[in-house]
Amino acid sequence: MKQYNPNAELVRLVIMGSVDDGKSTFIGRLFYDLGEIYQDQLEAIEKASKKGGLDFIDLSLLTDGLSAEREQKITIDAAYRYLATPKRRFIVADVPGHEQYTRNMATGASLANLAIIMVDAQKGLLPQSKRHLFISSLLGVRHVLVAINKMDLVNYDQNIFEKIKDDFSAFLAKLNIPDIAFIPVSSLKGDMIVERSDNMPWYQGATALNYLENVEIANDINLLDFRMPVQLVIRPDQNFRGYAGRIEGGTIKVGEKVKILPSGKSTKIKSIIVDRENKEYAFSPQNAVLTMEDEVDASRGDMIARENNLPEIGNKFETTICWMKEDALLPNKSYILKQATKTCRCFIDKILYKINTDSLHRQDCNALNQNEIGRVTITTASPLIFDSYSKNRNTGSFIIIDENDGSTAGAGMILRKSQTTEIKNSGKEGFTLWFTGLPSSGKSTLADAVTKELNEKYGIPLERLDGDAVRETICRDLGFSSGDRQKNIERIAYIAKLLTKHGVAVITSFVSPNRQVRNWARQVIGNFVEVYVKCPVEECIKRDPKGNYKKALSGQIAQFTGVSDNYEEPDNPEIVVETDKEDISQCTNRIIASLKKLGYL
Repeated sequence: MKQYNPNAELVRLVIMGSVDDGKSTFIGRLFYDLGEIYQDQLEAIEKASKKGGLDFIDLSLLTDGLSAEREQKITIDAAYRYLATPKRRFIVADVPGHEQYTRNMATGASLANLAIIMVDAQKGLLPQSKRHLFISSLLGVRHVLVAINKMDLVNYDQNIFEKIKDDFSAFLAKLNIPDIAFIPVSSLKGDMIVERSDNMPWYQGATALNYLENVEIANDINLLDFRMPVQLVIRPDQNFRGYAGRIEGGTIKVGEKVKILPSGKSTKIKSIIVDRENKEYAFSPQNAVLTMEDEVDASRGDMIARENNLPEIGNKFETTICWMKEDALLPNKSYILKQATKTCRCFIDKILYKINTDSLHRQDCNALNQNEIGRVTITTASPLIFDSYSKNRNTGSFIIIDENDGSTAGAGMILRKSQTTEIKNSGKEGFTLWFTGLPSSGKSTLADAVTKELNEKYGIPLERLDGDAVRETICRDLGFSSGDRQKNIERIAYIAKLLTKHGVAVITSFVSPNRQVRNWARQVIGNFVEVYVKCPVEECIKRDPKGNYKKALSGQIAQFTGVSDNYEEPDNPEIVVETDKEDISQCTNRIIASLKKLGYL
């Protein structure tokens, strides 16, 4: 066996096609002609071929490893092989052609740089070929080689090749695949796989191997948008805190400014460790450990991004889902969603339509059955940090897990955040009045006064959620770190969303110091009115009814907003009241008037 450079460029290759189009034989021929089959493997294949009554070596047996596959002459599971040439290293996935094994096919294509679609020259473009092309496009495969196989069985006829090429080109015009190549081959005879063919002098293009070795894939990696989901916090002692993860996009170097999301804390990269060595920079798709110049709070599921180039944060999405489970995907059902290193519960809001993979037409439906693909809107119980799938396949994809048995039920791609329309109170839906401001600014007092006014004069269903009461009940297990504060808001927002949907006006009062987290709560709840209770910190310290400022200033309380932690003022709140300039009655009247103007009363 040849020895090649282990540092050569790695290409992930998936090979697809309908049953008996010759996928496994193509791979076997490629390995055989390159001398990449071990002698004992070759002897086993020769023996199995003779046992099957064949007078030639059946090279498909190299990848069809399962006994059931060999008996049926089909590929059931995804078979992976590793191939090296002087120019490149390849991970080759041979995936099933049967429609019922779409799950395995989608899995093989999801990480591929390049897809080969095998076509039987005797049959031409089939519905399953269209399905494979559509899924390749859907999963962001940018390079596709259409290998028109079994040319020996059609006497190497150029007209047949050109007809199939035209049929494919017409269908591909509807898809988003930027690079398409067509090569006529015979996997059985070896024509145009590794060596050129004397049987097709009319074809002057590249061989399959030449194409695989030279197709440009380096530009497919997103090297602009740095993204590193935190997988693990490494702290062997008090002197070292590192954040480990796989870089899913972009590059980073020592000294660059970054933000920890979703908390929004800013810091600089102090050091980068790759393969246990200190580096000046790192890039996708390396695994790295980053240390920061400042003490920042981050945990699994958070993301590190460059300060001026941030991903989106949200919990309502429009997605494309490939459903894999026998039990259908149904609206109003909950599942577990895993995106990057984040795992949370998700809810299926609506199935917009399913896609006919033959015609690419949209079809109305109430469920997605096994192997169907559709456009679905979902809501997650906690915010995801993401890019659209078209921008970054790694941060824009997710899997859906059935919580009953832990199986992977579906794979999805985030298209964008759902564009929710502002809905005014019409007697069917409520709204959430979100009071935010420094401790002792008067939030709770003012929220109580507004609650009383609404209850006495407007007679609408009300629910009061106070920070202290919530901390003593559903959030009693949480502390005051940025991570725990985020979880506190997540639980409150979810409760407020449910109450609002049932026509309740929810009155909340929380410091909620992080602007990004408040904006996330706005997206979750929908009918959201932010009330900024503005008051100088000096005035808040004078009031200090609970004595917390005094304790914080003396060091008895850590991470106290207004002293050791910052409060981020709202960008564009619906209502602003200044409690150092107006009394409670004046502020209450201002809020009621604003609610009327907004159409909620």
